[in-house]
Amino acid sequence: MLICIDIGNTNITFGLYEGETLGPRWRLSTNHERMPDEYGIQLVNLINYKKINTDLITDAIIASVVPPLTPKWVAACENYLKISPIIVASGIRTGVNNLYHEPNAVGADRIVNAVAAFKRYGGPACIVDFGTATTFDAISDKGDYLGGAISPGIGIAAEALFQRTAKLPRVDLSRPPAAIGRTTTHSMQSGLLFGYVGLVEGMVKRFKHELGDNTKVIATGGLSEIIAKETKVIDFIAPWLTLDGLRMIYELNKKG
Repeated sequence: MLICIDIGNTNITFGLYEGETLGPRWRLSTNHERMPDEYGIQLVNLINYKKINTDLITDAIIASVVPPLTPKWVAACENYLKISPIIVASGIRTGVNNLYHEPNAVGADRIVNAVAAFKRYGGPACIVDFGTATTFDAISDKGDYLGGAISPGIGIAAEALFQRTAKLPRVDLSRPPAAIGRTTTHSMQSGLLFGYVGLVEGMVKRFKHELGDNTKVIATGGLSEIIAKETKVIDFIAPWLTLDGLRMIYELNKKG
C-alpha cells in the first residue's frame, strides 16, 4: 500500500492506495504545535480504525506547502510506519514542464494537481482549487504548467469579516435562501457563496479566452462540491485530485 500525504495551510489530507485505487482518506486540521509523535499516533489510530494493518503500508509520498511541518511528517512516517517518504520538491520527476518564470516558487500542490488533471482529463485545462487560497492553474494542451492566479480563500474571507468588523458574526458556508439576504447571516452567506461563484465564473472566462473555449475546468479542494452546485462552468469535480497526483508522481519516482 502507498500512503499519499498533502500538507496544506488549513488541512492535511492523506489517503491509502492499492495500485490505482484510492481507499480510506482523511482530512485533518493543520496544527503547527503538534509534535511528530502526535501526528504519528493520530495517523496510526486512523488507519487502525479502518481495520488496516500499518505493516501493509510500504511506501509514502508527501507534498507540503508548510515547510516547518514537512520534517514532522517525515519523522511520523519513519517512526510509526517505518517508511522514508518521497518528498515532492525541486528535482523530482513529475512529467509536467513547469513554464512559470520562477519554477521553484510554485506550490507543490499546484504542480501535483496539474499532473493529475492532465493525465485524467487532458488539456487545455483550468484547475480551481478551493483551499486556504482559491487558486486557478492553467495547463496547456501539451500538459505544460503555464501559471495561474491566486485569490484569498473563502475561509479567509469569512474569518476576515468576523475579525475586522464589530457586528458581523462568524457564519457557516451554506446556501442562503436567496441572493438578497434578509438577515445578517444570510447576507454574509450570499456574499461569500455567490460572490465566490462570480469570482470563479469570471476567472474561468478569462482563462478560456487565453487557453481556448475547449478548456476543461476541474474543481478540487474541500469546498469544490459546494461551489460547483451553483455554477455551470465547472466540468469535473475531483475533491481528491492532489492525492491522485501524488500517486502518479510516486509511480514516476519509485525505486526500481
